[in-house]
Amino acid sequence: MWRWNMSRRSEVLSLCVAVAIAVAAPGPKLSLGATPAAVHEASAPPAARPAPPVPSPAALGIEFVENSTSSLIVERDGKRYLVDPVSHTITDTGNPMETGADHRAAKASGSALMASQPDGAAIFKQKCSACHGADGKGVSAIHTPDFTNPQVQAQITDQQMTDIITQGKAGTMMAGWKGKLTDEEIATVRGFLRSLPGGNPSAQAAESKPKVYTPGDDLLFSLPTGRRVPRHGLIVNFTHRFPYTPAFTGPAKGGSLMGLDDFALPSFGFRYGLTSRLSVSIYRSPTFIARPIQLMAAYNFLDEQDGQHLNAAVRVSIEGQNSFSRNYTENLEGVFSRSLRSRAQLYFVPTLSLNDHRLFAPNSFFSSAIPNLPGYNTLSLGAGVALDIRPTVALVAEVIPTVVNGRPLEIHRPAYSFGIQKKIWRHAFTFGFTTSPGTTVSQRAGTRATFLEDPTADKPGGLFIGFDLSRQLF
Repeated sequence: MWRWNMSRRSEVLSLCVAVAIAVAAPGPKLSLGATPAAVHEASAPPAARPAPPVPSPAALGIEFVENSTSSLIVERDGKRYLVDPVSHTITDTGNPMETGADHRAAKASGSALMASQPDGAAIFKQKCSACHGADGKGVSAIHTPDFTNPQVQAQITDQQMTDIITQGKAGTMMAGWKGKLTDEEIATVRGFLRSLPGGNPSAQAAESKPKVYTPGDDLLFSLPTGRRVPRHGLIVNFTHRFPYTPAFTGPAKGGSLMGLDDFALPSFGFRYGLTSRLSVSIYRSPTFIARPIQLMAAYNFLDEQDGQHLNAAVRVSIEGQNSFSRNYTENLEGVFSRSLRSRAQLYFVPTLSLNDHRLFAPNSFFSSAIPNLPGYNTLSLGAGVALDIRPTVALVAEVIPTVVNGRPLEIHRPAYSFGIQKKIWRHAFTFGFTTSPGTTVSQRAGTRATFLEDPTADKPGGLFIGFDLSRQLF
């Protein structure tokens, strides 16, 4: 009875499987006991469009080599080539394209040829891993290089790597493998090293890109940084100076909040990029510093971002006081800067001003309060530094001595400034202390002593508050 039941159970299971297969199979679906008419009326579902066939490796002229995860046999122009992407080698197998048994024999021949090729990873593991680590990351105890670091790989060429493997490296523990490894084996070891993550060309390019400083503002404080404005980009610059009350002496000790409660000199301007190197700008200062309007064109001809050794720009400008109606001054500037890695930058700004005029404070809004003044040709040599103390925070400082004709303009001491700058994407805010009320090219070298006609007003006790705002709109 048990055997019969088992037999019957097998038959039932077989029948269930057959029915399930029939139900799942494409075509008309049948139910148990269905009549021929019902079968006849059953409608077949619309046939799905077949997916386009994926070409086989053989159709592409590619064959996989047995027991290999990287080598391929590629057929081109009636010949077969063994390709090893790791070592970047291509070997002619010498076999023409064949079919059938000859084709299989040729494939086996390719497998044998591949097996005879040196394995760079295996050689590296056997010969080099003791000093360089099995993963190529080096051994910190003996200071061997990390070949997974793109910066390390970017600093050595293929030929240099081959020479070091062959001949060794003087002054280190690296011994040469000439006579111990064949040229082909050395090439495959080099290929293995280049196959590590650090050997990726795009990663190497990113690491080898110069580490340069990016200024956050058009101005260091009063000196230009010479940064480029993008093509069709627009930058707004806004400066404030509070020269009438010193920040640390006199009334500032009382309730004037370090001079912030006193009268300010705000200036405002725009800079527009005609190209990625050529820009134009307009800038205006208020009445109580003779309301000059400044027009400027600037061209950046060297840039560290392009792999140059320094940044260099030339700026040509003209200023006119009383809203560009008198006391014109023409300026020629060179703006040079050099990065100290990516966290600091030095600036040098020689400036020649033709028909420069003494800095003074008109006593009214009337045009008659701004007389025609004698002009002098002057030369100033501005210098400055910016140092990032945080990724978005920098300390800035500058000095602007006038080395030619400072006395006729009543400039007794160099103008200087220092402060702190916060950079947020396209926005920068700089707050600090200075001795110069002016922010146009010709006026920035003048001091508070000239402005107030007080020879002692530009001493350290005469430092006053100033701030700059810069915003790149687009």
